[in-house]
Amino acid sequence: MTRQVAIYIHWPFCRKKCPYCDFNSHVTNHVDHAAWRAAYAREIESYAQLLGQRKVSSIFFGGGTPSLMEPATVKTVLDDIVKYWDIGPDCEITMEANPTSIEATKFRDFRNAGINRVSVGVQSLRDEQLLFLGREHNAAEALKALEIASSTFDRMSFDLIYARPNQSLSEWEDELKEALGFAKGHMSLYQLTIEDGTQFKTLRDSGRLVELDYDMAGDMYLLTAEIMESAGLPAYEISNYAALGQESRHNLTYWRYQDYIGIGPGAHGRLTLPDERKIATRTHKGPEIWMKQVMDTGCGAKPFEDLSPRDQLEERIMMGLRLREGIALPTELANKDEIRFLRDNNFLHLSNGQLSVPQDKWPLLDSILGKILLALD
Repeated sequence: MTRQVAIYIHWPFCRKKCPYCDFNSHVTNHVDHAAWRAAYAREIESYAQLLGQRKVSSIFFGGGTPSLMEPATVKTVLDDIVKYWDIGPDCEITMEANPTSIEATKFRDFRNAGINRVSVGVQSLRDEQLLFLGREHNAAEALKALEIASSTFDRMSFDLIYARPNQSLSEWEDELKEALGFAKGHMSLYQLTIEDGTQFKTLRDSGRLVELDYDMAGDMYLLTAEIMESAGLPAYEISNYAALGQESRHNLTYWRYQDYIGIGPGAHGRLTLPDERKIATRTHKGPEIWMKQVMDTGCGAKPFEDLSPRDQLEERIMMGLRLREGIALPTELANKDEIRFLRDNNFLHLSNGQLSVPQDKWPLLDSILGKILLALD
């Protein structure tokens, strides 16, 4: 049986760096699309030589702002993938998109290039909050983009950021219920977190930005889960909500610890080689450095890292417990004293061999994971 693999394509460019964003994104006024098409083709070929025959389960164009790509670049990348691997008719091919009016008009061209699912970075339906978040679009443009996306693609998702400074529970409830009127089977709802290296981190450290109270953020999380469940889009992952069958197949690959290739600057991968070794891959983050190495050697990755059985177990736990379904854990581990304590106190649930975190304990996931990883020693 041919092993499946997902493919992530990173487009590193944005028009503007958002103050909360710690992704590998770079602002530039000029991109040589022909050069990028050539570089993607080289790296895809390199991984094809490394892995041999695979069936591609999903493809995800992320960034950065991949909707700034030319549709011809998307088509070329997909054509390059087809040269080496089998893409079935049910392959999920997603692109992240910004809802500016210029990019929204390209949705139909992206669909013709092969995209069959779009994820729109709305982030808020309130103009003043979009300004705070550093977004280039306003609420009207966001709703127009969602309308176009919904009419263009059979599958569509969009993101919102909540637990913003000074946001009240009722304000978020009103915004979320309004957003649900535009949902088409999937939404990603993220609490605002302050990451290292961001403008928001600088503002917080200087006292010019005060995060929302931790308890209020927890209340918002539980309210969000309740509203989404009632709307028929229950949480299947800590920040992702979907109707049955509309879950992101690509992201499930990450959370279920299956194989995926990372193409482009700053992309990561987890791969099972033909000799059954599991490796971690990561490419150089600088676009120019990545491109030069790709054109010189065929691959922009740093030295591959062999993952030990212990490494794999830790990563499987850290990713899998983000899911509502949880993970299958060996009985001897599930019955360790520390894990049994977490189970007895309803921080973990064990059923039919699946270990999971109850949804009302998801706000405590980081602490729970820390205790589980300590229990492995």
